[in-house]
Formats: sequence, structure tokens, C-alpha cells
Amino acid sequence: MRRTACLLLLLSLLLTVGFCHAEEDVIPPQWDVPDYVTYLLEVASAEVGYTEDHGWTKYGEWIGDPYCQWCAEFLGWCVDQVDQQYGTSLLNQIFPLYTGSNEGRAWFITAGRFVVRKGIVEDWGNEWLKGADSYISPGDYIPQPGDWVFLTFTGGVDTDHVAMVEYCSRDPESGAVRIHVIEGNAPVAVARNTYSLLDGRILGYGTVHDVADITMHFGNRGEKVRQLQEKLVYLGLLDPEYVNGTFGNATNKALQAFQQERNLRPLGWATLSTQQQLDAACQAKYEADPASWVVSDE
Repeated sequence: MRRTACLLLLLSLLLTVGFCHAEEDVIPPQWDVPDYVTYLLEVASAEVGYTEDHGWTKYGEWIGDPYCQWCAEFLGWCVDQVDQQYGTSLLNQIFPLYTGSNEGRAWFITAGRFVVRKGIVEDWGNEWLKGADSYISPGDYIPQPGDWVFLTFTGGVDTDHVAMVEYCSRDPESGAVRIHVIEGNAPVAVARNTYSLLDGRILGYGTVHDVADITMHFGNRGEKVRQLQEKLVYLGLLDPEYVNGTFGNATNKALQAFQQERNLRPLGWATLSTQQQLDAACQAKYEADPASWVVSDE
């Protein structure tokens, strides 16, 4: 679904729930919204108002724990409903199925689609938005429809709650951005809610799109590591057999060799500057390859 169609859907939702105030400007999605996100928001919207029965919910029943704290279970149930109704395969492919505190956030990190609100990603390092020259600061990323918001209510680093983004809006006078979400277990029902983009309780976002890159080092595992390995293979620094998504000794040595070639400190950490130079080297090799040249008919 293209961006215009998504905006029509969001405006329809706003009018339906009575949130379309004159002082609120809906922020258009930065990327095209996939059809499956539209389906997912429709399923979640239809559940607004559902209330638990003395702690029991159908979402907990679905996951096998009827009396659980059910914010993550609600989102997983919604994804499963889309899979059943539309024949998609989203669960554990695009969105996680989980019950533990930090499992969902860890799943998105491994999938290469997590954006931290501020600071570093634990056990990894700093992040930066694609194309940026500096690390992420609070407010740099405006979440998109379908993103999952991970929050802490205790001031720690562990996830206490998760919600799904419907859309974001901006106050035309102050410029403040609000995140509009649908969430389960709020506290006993499915409900709509809003959070400030700068809310200190937000830990980060599990994103629909691949919008950020991250510092990597020995021991990391996941999609971002696999992408790094493919670039090192392309430059002839790593044997293809080591493209496995695990940052091990071979990847470490290959990265150090690249850093030495580029007069970077050969620490084996894939930092912002190292990845920028790695991307530039891959682009230069591609442009120098006659096979990549386009022959014009003119």
C-alpha cells in the first residue's frame, strides 16, 4: 500500500475514534506502509475495548497462559490473525512470538530491525540511522505504522510493556511529536494510548523497515552481522563459508585487515566510520566492474 492510501486509512481511524482535533497534524509515514501492516492495524483496532475477565484473556489462552500479563500476547495474537485471514507468514518472520520480558526486543535486534531511543544497544554498541553521520539521539527516529514500542515503567533497562504504533502526530505550535499506539493489558483492556516521542520510558522500537545500522564486534549474532560478512566477502577479505550471521574469529580478522588497509585502528569493531568506509569500498568496486555498466541504446 502506498503512502497516500495509508494516510487515508489513518485519517479514517482518527475520525472513527474522535482523535482528529484541529491542533493535531498527522505525520505522513516516511516509508511505504506494507499491506500486512494495514491488515494488522485493522485487526488490532477491532480489539479496542476488549477487557480481561478477572485476569483471563483470550490472548493468554491462545499462547497457553490464560492469566498472563498479556501486552506481548495481544500483539502476537493479532499477527496470527492476519496470517490466518490473509495467508501471510508474519509470525516469527516479521514480528516475534514471545512471552518473556526482553525476548521481543532481542528478537528485533537479531533481525536487524531495532532502533534504540538513546544510548547504546546492550551487548552491541551505538546505532545510527541509515545515511546519518552521527549516532542516534532521542527524537531522531519517528516510529512508523506497525512498529512496536518497547517501554520500561520502572526506570530500568528491562522491558515492562510493548505497544504497536498506529501513527504519529505533531503539535503545530510546539512541534512536539506524539506516538499513537494500540496496546493490550492497559491495564485490563485493549486500548489506544499516546506517548511523547521524548518519553524517557521508551527503550526503543522494533521496526517494520530496516532503518538503522549498529556497531558490531566479536560475539554478536544476527542479520546485521550477516550483511557485514557479505560485504567482506565481496571485497575478497572473507571466505563465503563464514557468512553465517555470527561474528567469529574469521570475521574479526577480515575486518581488522580492512581497517589496516584504510589506516583505521584495527580493533575489529564495525563502528560507524568503519562501516561507512566499507560501504564506500563496496560501491567503488561495483562501479569499477564492467559487468555493472549500463550500455545505452542512444
